[in-house]
Amino acid sequence: MLAALLVFVALLGLAIGSFLNVVIYRVPVGLSVVHPSSRCPTCDAPIRARHNVPVVGWLVLHGRCADCRAPISPRYPLVELGTGVLFVLVTFWLWHRSQMPLAPALLYLAAVGVALALIDLDVRRLPNAIVLPAYPVVAALLALASIGSGDWWALARAGMGAAALFGFYLLLVLAYPAGMGWGDVKLSGLLGAAMGYVGWAALIVGGFAGFFFGAIVAVIAMLLGRAGRKSALPFGPFMIIGAAFGIVLGPWLADVYLGALGG
Repeated sequence: MLAALLVFVALLGLAIGSFLNVVIYRVPVGLSVVHPSSRCPTCDAPIRARHNVPVVGWLVLHGRCADCRAPISPRYPLVELGTGVLFVLVTFWLWHRSQMPLAPALLYLAAVGVALALIDLDVRRLPNAIVLPAYPVVAALLALASIGSGDWWALARAGMGAAALFGFYLLLVLAYPAGMGWGDVKLSGLLGAAMGYVGWAALIVGGFAGFFFGAIVAVIAMLLGRAGRKSALPFGPFMIIGAAFGIVLGPWLADVYLGALGG
């Protein structure tokens, strides 16, 4: 049963990854993600249905447009493949933790996280068009998770986690506006809800892990001469990676820490 489920979520992830490519390209420039259909960015020729199969279509075309033969960025199949792999990992982790009711919420957040991270890397923005509608969706999916598990305290904890992390980021941006964007503040509540649902350890570890990873990358960039002390790095990707780190490893790290204190 697990194998069949993983195959299903892998195919679902590939399909959603294909849609995320559209979102990543169109949302920052204010275009509809529904119309028109996918087209070559060079010659504007519509992409044929048989060439629109995730990953496979790019391989069949050898990474080139079927009409003008212009190169197609390998990022498109990588986003599709990466989303599929991510969906499998999330599902496998939840299955072994017996938390499958949480799968819809975390899979949705994984997809949103992929889109937001790449958009932030591209244009240094976390669009409201993605972040704000995600709040009611995540709230509804977490409520469904509580219905499935019967754990209503987790849902209350999600609300407190969202408020706590949002408040923390709000204080940071008010204290030092040049150091963080309002998009980061808006994203923090969304991530705080997911981490809070998993537990306080996930929230604390994940909340600070984003700053830790961001600092490491900033130091490496400066050592390599790619950035200076005043260079701005997109922080959204680090927030998202930190949240994933907190959700997966936060409870375990808390147990290790408490065990060390007890020892």
